Amino acid sequence: MKRLTPALAAAMILVAAVAFAQPPAQPPAQTPAPRGEAVLASASAVIQAIDSASRAITLKFDDGSLNTVVAGPEIQRFNDLKVGDKVTFKYYESVVYAIQQPGAKPPVAEATGIVRSQSGSPAGVAARTLTAVVTIQVINPTIPSITVKREDGSSMSFKVEDPKNLAGVKVGDKVQVTYTQALAVSVESPKAEAPKK
Repeated sequence: MKRLTPALAAAMILVAAVAFAQPPAQPPAQTPAPRGEAVLASASAVIQAIDSASRAITLKFDDGSLNTVVAGPEIQRFNDLKVGDKVTFKYYESVVYAIQQPGAKPPVAEATGIVRSQSGSPAGVAARTLTAVVTIQVINPTIPSITVKREDGSSMSFKVEDPKNLAGVKVGDKVQVTYTQALAVSVESPKAEAPKK
């Protein structure tokens, strides 16, 4: 499993920060579980300092580096965070669930958005659906998976949820893919040590 760099993890904190927001009055009917079957990368950090006035949170990652992020006003569970809490991030591999001709109407987005913990420590899963026009570089029907080149020149690999989506697709084709991304964030308070006898 790849380890997230502190810079990437900090950026992911900002993306998933609303996981700490106050749970909605009506919880969603179903929690959107990450479509990816495996955790692609993970990182953990310990809260080193909290500045209540500026709402800044300083995180110390496993490699000893420090990153500070600011919790915006939408993060209503800010007061639940404490120095010493461990924050864990898990980024799930992206999964393609539609391959179409460029310009086609993407399928209706499935359960995407943010699901927050209803009780206990702040936690949540941030999931979103994205659509991009890409060029197929590699097709692996066994997994099944594809490697694509994006319009900015970068390459990405994805599992393909339904092998039928690869029918009629060949290397070099320019296609539109719809895929999911998911990030789980959880916070754990350190366990109190038993008093010494």
